[in-house]
Amino acid sequence: MASSSSSSPEISAAPTTIMADNSSNYTSLDDALDDLSSRFILNLPESELSSVERVCFQVEQAHWFYEDFVREANPQFPSLPLKRFSQIFFRACPVLHRWSSDFEIAFNNFMQYKTRVPVCGAIMLNDTWEKCILVKGWKSSAGWGFPKGKINQDEEPHKCAVREVFEETGYDLTGQINQDHVIEMSIKQQKISLYIVPGVPEDYPFKTRTRKEISKIDWFKLSDLPTWKKSGSSSGKFYLISPFIA
Repeated sequence: MASSSSSSPEISAAPTTIMADNSSNYTSLDDALDDLSSRFILNLPESELSSVERVCFQVEQAHWFYEDFVREANPQFPSLPLKRFSQIFFRACPVLHRWSSDFEIAFNNFMQYKTRVPVCGAIMLNDTWEKCILVKGWKSSAGWGFPKGKINQDEEPHKCAVREVFEETGYDLTGQINQDHVIEMSIKQQKISLYIVPGVPEDYPFKTRTRKEISKIDWFKLSDLPTWKKSGSSSGKFYLISPFIA
């Protein structure tokens, strides 16, 4: 089964209000999957259900909820990678049965599509333009990068940057972004837009609003970054910023 097409690559999951209920204890994994189906799939409009990309984004949201909240309240349930969770979820949710037999194709198409969704964020600088804010992913092997994230359908790039920076760092860039001060480049068919925003106070108490996505937020001197000098090499921990600093 081929993935459904779209006139624009700027598609993300339909907005979902995630209400964490850590007290929920399910009698079985099937009960948990039924609840996740109700939360993330069954109430979607038909226009969303007709697009395998939209559906897969919702399944990804369900996977995050399962790992972050369901398993926390029910530690007897196994931790599942996204692909395995999606395969089980497609079989468990009646609305998704039509794609379950072609799951491998649908999932692979989604993963390829996902990497092409544009990303927006910010290069946040202090008053003297000597330091920038970087965030580190949750896994121990994660590198440092500028706060950024995928754009939603019909969302303006600078508003996406404000939203993603706030989610990842707790800092609100509303009113501070100049839409002309942006670095844009394409890396592996994905457009990345980072707005240059000076004047961020160094004493701001940064705190991520995400869950199990950002482990550290810190200031770095630009001159200390591996790619600041033309002759400098890119450290593996900073590979996410090297194209922009260089």
